[in-house]
Amino acid sequence: MKLTFKLYASLAELLPGKLTENAIDIEVDSGISIFDVIDQFKVPRKSAHLVLLNGIYVAPDDRHKSVLNDGDTLAIWPPVAGG
Repeated sequence: MKLTFKLYASLAELLPGKLTENAIDIEVDSGISIFDVIDQFKVPRKSAHLVLLNGIYVAPDDRHKSVLNDGDTLAIWPPVAGG
């Protein structure tokens, strides 16, 4: 199945290839979880601070059981500091 995977800020460098955008379409097995995708792209789990699935926040405790569906969009931001 296909989904759109987006990484923002410093995490964008973990996407494969030389991209001009922060998103790629990827093919994954059905039944895959958010953490499976995070691990596949070697995103450190503690760096996956803000995770949105189709624009809806997914809490850290739910990321291992949130199963992705064909056409989903998974977006991840690292922790932000500053003020």
